[in-house]
Amino acid sequence: MALILENIAKLVSLTPEEQALFISKTETHFYKAKTILLNAGEVCKHSYFVNSGILRSFNINDNIVEHVLAFSCQGWWMSDMYSYFSQKPGQLFIEVLEDAEVVSISKENQEQLYLEIPKLERFFRILIENSLVANQQRLMDNLSLPAEERFEKFCSKYGTLVHKVPQKQIASFIGVTPEFFSKMKARLLKK
Repeated sequence: MALILENIAKLVSLTPEEQALFISKTETHFYKAKTILLNAGEVCKHSYFVNSGILRSFNINDNIVEHVLAFSCQGWWMSDMYSYFSQKPGQLFIEVLEDAEVVSISKENQEQLYLEIPKLERFFRILIENSLVANQQRLMDNLSLPAEERFEKFCSKYGTLVHKVPQKQIASFIGVTPEFFSKMKARLLKK
């Protein structure tokens, strides 16, 4: 539990008693690769913190094409934010890409913690604000940057994942076909 407490400590300071209360409201699970934590059409009831391993969120369009929204590796949070906050069925899948140890907190427990440890509301607000900023930047990048620059940004943000994640998922994340991605990567390697 040290990693999640370190993550929280970057933004707010908890007393040992508050740390213990926070931990009591979470659950830690070990998942094998390819485990689906959330299916599209379900209500997202948990937010996930990655102690180890890799998660990804994605959706599948009507043409059965996957669109990767995000990757989450050690020390990162993941959820279907629309579904989690609205408590309505979402459109995202959350999948374990690499065997993972994941800490989950239910919406109900998170709300309870806001009442018992108000500074956690600040912590999660900052996480949400950071996520909104990152998502807006990614949207702007996808609208205005060439694929090569989007890939460079991916490499700088997710450097450790470049060799761990299937190329077709990276292609999906940056918004290109696997074929285009393969040709683009070959061109970049020649430079």
